[in-house]
Amino acid sequence: MKTQHLTRRRWTALTLTLTLSGIGGFAVAQGGGQYRIQQAEYGTPGRSVDVTQRLRELARSSQSFRIANDTFGVDPDEGRVKALRITARGPDGSSRVFQYREGDIVDGARFAGWRGGNWDQGGGGRPDGGADGYRIVQALYGTGRRNVDVTGRLRELARADQTFRLGNDTFGVDPDEGRVKTLRIYARNRGGNERMFEYREGSIVDGGRFASWRGGDWGQGGRRGGWNGVPMR
Repeated sequence: MKTQHLTRRRWTALTLTLTLSGIGGFAVAQGGGQYRIQQAEYGTPGRSVDVTQRLRELARSSQSFRIANDTFGVDPDEGRVKALRITARGPDGSSRVFQYREGDIVDGARFAGWRGGNWDQGGGGRPDGGADGYRIVQALYGTGRRNVDVTGRLRELARADQTFRLGNDTFGVDPDEGRVKTLRIYARNRGGNERMFEYREGSIVDGGRFASWRGGDWGQGGRRGGWNGVPMR
């Protein structure tokens, strides 16, 4: 199964929103600093990853930064120009999309609580909660060449706490010594659409993004795909 995290219809709809705003590819907020970030995704219409947590880490260390694959530690769609799409909530409760192409500079001054990281929590404030109701089906930890299934261990962590810091000690294994590891969480929403959430080693995993996180009634006998959708042996 391909790691296709945004449907083309949704991606096109976001782009149309930006076009209708009349700002050549960007949704510029009126009254800078009033928009509070809900979610951030990096990639192309065909392949993208959730980078909300990584963006929060960047925000805490700098007011601005240049977008590149190295910025997020991932290239979701090799050979194609990627974009960062930030969904944010305005003071009137409405959401807007801010789009930045690969190579652009992101200026955090336009967002409320940028350096503090106290953004709009709870998966974008959708009424069904937990990142559009996404329920975890599988979790893998490692690199593209060596990784292990950690779904069971993740369930134990979820029952114990809402958040945790990611590292080899977290899962009691180092699948690929000497290389930076990543946790990939594959989740499905109520409509059956699958999406991948990616966290680099050392980052904070916030379970508030997932449906029934603390309940642990997920990841049992669901997806058995590998790192890039290849069935696991």
